Amino acid sequence: MNADNLTVILHLVGAVVAGGFIGLERTFHGHPAGFRTHALVCLASSLLMLVALHEWRSLPGFSLDSMRTDPMRMAQGIMTGIGFLGAGVIFKEGLSVRGLTTAASIWITAAIGIMLGIGFYFPAVLGTVFTLGILSLFRVLEDRIPRQKYAQYHVSFDRNNVMSETLVRKLLTDHGFEIANMSYRITQAGLFEYRMDIRTTNADRTSALAEILRGTESVREFRISTTGS
Repeated sequence: MNADNLTVILHLVGAVVAGGFIGLERTFHGHPAGFRTHALVCLASSLLMLVALHEWRSLPGFSLDSMRTDPMRMAQGIMTGIGFLGAGVIFKEGLSVRGLTTAASIWITAAIGIMLGIGFYFPAVLGTVFTLGILSLFRVLEDRIPRQKYAQYHVSFDRNNVMSETLVRKLLTDHGFEIANMSYRITQAGLFEYRMDIRTTNADRTSALAEILRGTESVREFRISTTGS
């Protein structure tokens, strides 16, 4: 086995290892794009960069004087294509948007694969370490940062016994909620319904609000759907 083949093997193995480590963190936390996805993305990026760097070797009668290759074009194409893959793991659920971190991890994994493909081992290893640190250690910091939690809040009354909007708002503010927006409607069952998007920095307040609503005789129906941040 010649030196060029050993170099190719080293690049590809490094890509699989780097992508695999990042993917393991995503898999551990139950995200859809995990170990295999990240390993494949990093490997594919490395392979494509090897093609861009060494394509002249596979062309018969090729002369370096007759053609110039630009590996950066391949890198730009890879990152553009990875953008579509990343978009596939982003989805909206109620008021929350999920998958942004996984999409970003796929994108950085492709960048690490490019680095390994062209043999920039030091920045590739450093990027892998930083990526794993951001995904794992920063999660602990993020969980400790106070942040607003959102919920969809629906409460219904008989049309002739509707709680005033002032009291509805006071009930929420007394329990530590802020109202992002409010709408009104008559349900198919003939009930008058307030619909709101509410937010709070303490998710435990939701259960206390539900207990109050459960004990309020004028309330016919209610629903509080927590949607995250």
